[in-house]
Amino acid sequence: MAAAEEYDFVIVGSGAGGGPLAANLALAGHTVLVVEAGDDHDCPYYEVPIMQAYASEDPDLAWNFYVHHYDDEGAARRDPKYVDGEGGVLYPRGSTLGGSTAVSAMVTIYPHDDDWQRLAELTGDDSWGPERMRELFTRMERWRGKDAEPLPGDTPADRDRKARHGRDGWLGTTRADPSIGGREPLFLDVIGAMEETSRARYGIGEEISLPRDPNAADTTAAYQGMTFVPVAVSDGARKGSRERLLDAQRRSDGRLTLGLNQLATRVVIEDGRAVGVEVLDQSRAYAAVPEAARGEEGEDRGTRVVRARREVILAGGAFNTPQLLKLSGIGPAQELAEHGIDVVADLPGVGENLHDRYEVSLVWHLDRDYPLFDGSPLDIPEDGRSDDLWQEWQQDRFGPYSTNGSLAAVIARSSVAGEDPDLIVFSLPIDFHGYYPGYAKDAVANHHSLSMLVLKGHTTNRAGSVRLASADPTAVPDIRFHYFEEGGDGFERDLAGVVDGIELARDIVTRVTGAGLTEVIPGGDVADREGLADFARDQAWGHHACGTAKIGADDDPMAVLDGDFRVRGVDGLRVVDASVFPDIPGFFIASAVYLVGERASDVLLAEHPVEA
Repeated sequence: MAAAEEYDFVIVGSGAGGGPLAANLALAGHTVLVVEAGDDHDCPYYEVPIMQAYASEDPDLAWNFYVHHYDDEGAARRDPKYVDGEGGVLYPRGSTLGGSTAVSAMVTIYPHDDDWQRLAELTGDDSWGPERMRELFTRMERWRGKDAEPLPGDTPADRDRKARHGRDGWLGTTRADPSIGGREPLFLDVIGAMEETSRARYGIGEEISLPRDPNAADTTAAYQGMTFVPVAVSDGARKGSRERLLDAQRRSDGRLTLGLNQLATRVVIEDGRAVGVEVLDQSRAYAAVPEAARGEEGEDRGTRVVRARREVILAGGAFNTPQLLKLSGIGPAQELAEHGIDVVADLPGVGENLHDRYEVSLVWHLDRDYPLFDGSPLDIPEDGRSDDLWQEWQQDRFGPYSTNGSLAAVIARSSVAGEDPDLIVFSLPIDFHGYYPGYAKDAVANHHSLSMLVLKGHTTNRAGSVRLASADPTAVPDIRFHYFEEGGDGFERDLAGVVDGIELARDIVTRVTGAGLTEVIPGGDVADREGLADFARDQAWGHHACGTAKIGADDDPMAVLDGDFRVRGVDGLRVVDASVFPDIPGFFIASAVYLVGERASDVLLAEHPVEA
């Protein structure tokens, strides 16, 4: 950390919200400190896209939260992912430069226009509207993928103009090169099954080339059918908030300081205004450090205060931002009093409204191995040489290791959906059925598995919470999602939508003809909708937590923020991360949080112009 202890802006968290915001402010001419509890850890698990699961279990990259899906212990223990010693289900988050963008699956799908329109109407601010948010996405995107074929009657130039892809932004995005799928006959068979299902179910004629581009501006919100999967990958390597920060640091003449291995413990508030952040100068100080790294915490060099001349911005994510707000006296008065914390602002919505998507996985075993994986551990080889796929990535940044493992998806509308599709189903050639300790190794223990992931978007459950377990800032908060029945009214709709997605996944797999398949999760004996609903209740999970410091109208007592991210009742303090969403946007949340960071940059630079 630089010698100076005062900056224009202090930003807590380097992920999808805080990273772009910090970079933009520094490049505009402000001095910025990013407080990050992790280190800058660069390794193949971070860089190689196919290694995404290992990244989320790397103790140098991740924190392990264990969350409650149910308060009812009997319901909780029906999930085979439940970990007795931890009392919950693993929920990995990033703790490194780049935050959770360093451990995510890199999927970068633009949200639905209605997600932004609802925020524009809620706040009365058209700059939240779909046209402006699309402009921000174009500004941010550096698209290098193979485009979808033009629609009938369009030329490639027409396609490019209508798609409105950004080519010059900072976030490198692409798709798996179609030639990679062509190297594995079984991959081609799965891709063909998705195409066949799309044409049969949704009446897509042969004159329309598949897959389509889910991020093209002219792919209508109502579209159902096969798409490719855009990912934050460029030149065969992961891209995210880390790369944006490091680039901005190089180009900002010392204005951007990365305060690594610094745990934010409290926002310093004087006379009703946030003026700085108290930080604990110690690596691996937080209790979510994975078991493999426990006992390896660095030297405790004590706490100190870093001050902000202009504003403090919290971007720690849906779990850590509400925890830090509460530790700073901002939150429900009764809860703060229970932990002996003086109340600065009584905001009952802090830590409430926690919600997520529901996801389930169906797994089949094939009657043969994927020939493409022959001789590969699907891991970093111990000798660094024996794996041909690893060698291909090292030499050319190409091949299966340059992908996140998913080549195509089907977007669909469930029987309970509103106007926008609420299901996305995609395949992985591994055994992935959720998060638990050791899941990354288990996923590749054999080379004959096919997983079909079902993600149910636009969920209705808002009953989750993040509450303090202790006033100790190194302690992990109590995180409870209250799945399905525990979430209250509307759970039947969510559950029915998940079951619709399961049935769609099974329909796709019935069209895979290149190998014999045996369903092992949930198994062919789970045949009716009631049985599938029980399976979803027991084994669903999520990994897009949001909503715990939501934007809301002035007359909403549970609103924590206004439309410009300001924390109500405290001057000079904002939140810019997944906490801000009153309703979960789109399918995969990373792109929406990146856009929140971009919009916050415009808001702050308009209010705090750089002095000439």
